[in-house]
Amino acid sequence: MARPAIRARTKPIAKHAVKSSPNPMNKPLPETTPHTRTDRAEDATCRTVPKTPHVVAAVAFDGISPFHLSVPCVVFAEDRSDGGVLGFEFRVCSIDAGPLSTTAGFSIAAPHGLDALADADTIIVPTWRDPDEAPPAALLDALRAAHARGAQLVGLCLGAYVLAAAGLLDGRPATTHWAWAADFAQRFPHVKVDPQVLYVDDGDILTSAGTAAGLDCCLHVVRKLCGAESANYIARRLVVSPHRQGGQAQFVQQPIPPDMRGNRLSALLDWVNGSLDAPHTLDSLAARAAMSRRTFTRHFKAATGTTVSAWLLAQRLARAQQLLESSDESIETIAAMAGFGSTASLRQHFTDAFRTSPSAWRRDFRGV
Repeated sequence: MARPAIRARTKPIAKHAVKSSPNPMNKPLPETTPHTRTDRAEDATCRTVPKTPHVVAAVAFDGISPFHLSVPCVVFAEDRSDGGVLGFEFRVCSIDAGPLSTTAGFSIAAPHGLDALADADTIIVPTWRDPDEAPPAALLDALRAAHARGAQLVGLCLGAYVLAAAGLLDGRPATTHWAWAADFAQRFPHVKVDPQVLYVDDGDILTSAGTAAGLDCCLHVVRKLCGAESANYIARRLVVSPHRQGGQAQFVQQPIPPDMRGNRLSALLDWVNGSLDAPHTLDSLAARAAMSRRTFTRHFKAATGTTVSAWLLAQRLARAQQLLESSDESIETIAAMAGFGSTASLRQHFTDAFRTSPSAWRRDFRGV
């Protein structure tokens, strides 16, 4: 007998208003730009008191990795009402009958079958058991039908293989675990694979790299649906970074050693985040870290996976988003607080990154 769906005991969030649209947020999908194409504008669906819960379904199967399955579970199934996070209706849906074996040596029971995907608003494929194994036709058909009616689809790690096998990634950008990226690109030549990034948000379909990046991707989905405060609260409870840009590198080639140099750099990043309104430059930061420009650049790239200028811009954009969503400060004041210097600079960078204006972003997230 099927068990009832897992529900967080919170106020639910609204389902998508138009199911026939391929965009689950019911908004035009923006074009991407080279430096931000993995971080689309984050639309909102829980700005008003909802009538029905947003249904999130995770696909399970025999031989699944319990860690991969736990990623969407810990983000969407937990009760976060103490932090004001609106709840989801969460379902685990199995493609196989009976108890499911796991790679950890124990078995689990999924309360739902594939029929429970029929009305899900977001469907997550947390991984796949074998890239050499074709996913079952019933699963592929269910995913195609869900996409056609407007559901948001998410393929975490090797779950991207399943979405690609369904033909849903053809002509679209995507990513997967870096160790499988070359194989993925060979198998699915019509997919625009980027093996370097943490996750790719292409509007109604998202894909991510390995397990930790899957967590980043799920938090990104929460941010899209409910805003920065909810995503940050969940991240704090999980003791993870509240928001890693999708374009950040998957693999850090040379971690900073735990010596004085590494400590200085870590402290420096914290200091910069607390003083984004200051006119930081590569030279000023290198001097503060007591490193040469060349040494600082090398260690910064090793620690963050990106350049100083790209990292600064990402932090300033994230700060502007937070202020737009949670404060009543004017756009001019927010531009200064986030370190853009002028409203014109803020608007230009914000539009380049998210294909919307700061004022429109505030309206979307706050309904004002």
